[in-house]
Amino acid sequence: MTSRMLDGQVALVTGGGRGLGRAFAEKLATLGCNIGLHGMREHGPAEYGEGTTLTATAEEIARTFGVRVAKVLGDLTRVPDVERVVATVTEELGPIDVLVHNAGGDIAAKGGKPDPNDVVNIREEDVRAVIDRNLLTTIFICQRVARQMMERRRGRILTVSSIAALVGRTEASLYGTSKAAVTHFTRCLASQLRAYDVTVNSIAPGSVRTARFLATRTLDPKLLATEGTLDRIATVDEVARVVEFFAGPMGAFVSGQVLRIDGGGQLWPA
Repeated sequence: MTSRMLDGQVALVTGGGRGLGRAFAEKLATLGCNIGLHGMREHGPAEYGEGTTLTATAEEIARTFGVRVAKVLGDLTRVPDVERVVATVTEELGPIDVLVHNAGGDIAAKGGKPDPNDVVNIREEDVRAVIDRNLLTTIFICQRVARQMMERRRGRILTVSSIAALVGRTEASLYGTSKAAVTHFTRCLASQLRAYDVTVNSIAPGSVRTARFLATRTLDPKLLATEGTLDRIATVDEVARVVEFFAGPMGAFVSGQVLRIDGGGQLWPA
């Protein structure tokens, strides 16, 4: 069983109701963290069959891992919601020691995705939705939590980018652009927070077999292997284990980094 090396610490996981976000929350709960579980919609976990409600997910995590969990809804593109999310978690659980900002994605505001192959004619509402959900949410939540960590002179911040941020390609133009901005913001924040003993890093996963990913694509079964090859799609746990590194003792002197998690699919310098 994994040691509860972060016993009693408080971790806020945004977008924590399903997929990678839930895996990050459960991994940190395994390590002993009390969890601030953020979601944008109460019924978000049900959208791809990963549960029923954010409330039920919070209760299950608390029961399974023996930690306290504070559920909070909010639209992180809105500063008042960001303030309320952080205040709620702090009031219910205590000051935030670990922030994993997972909320984001490439779903447009009114559902569906932007046309992935038409960079020139992407709709304005899609541009705003994708950039707001990925870049603005990162800036707003990191700003608010960083202020708290600077006062305490301790903390770990981890943003979630994508390998799409590290190479230009038509099919991921808008999403990749927003995630590239996330990685640069992460490095700038890391520079500012060095003197406060706060680490700031980003993970850049490739394809991951979340419920949404599997439900929205037709895949070659060979890519769903779990051993014997790195030429495959990552499991959710393989990504979540990297969060343990950055949040735990081994990550204490690592900051300003963007770590690709894609089994060596990208091999050029970062």
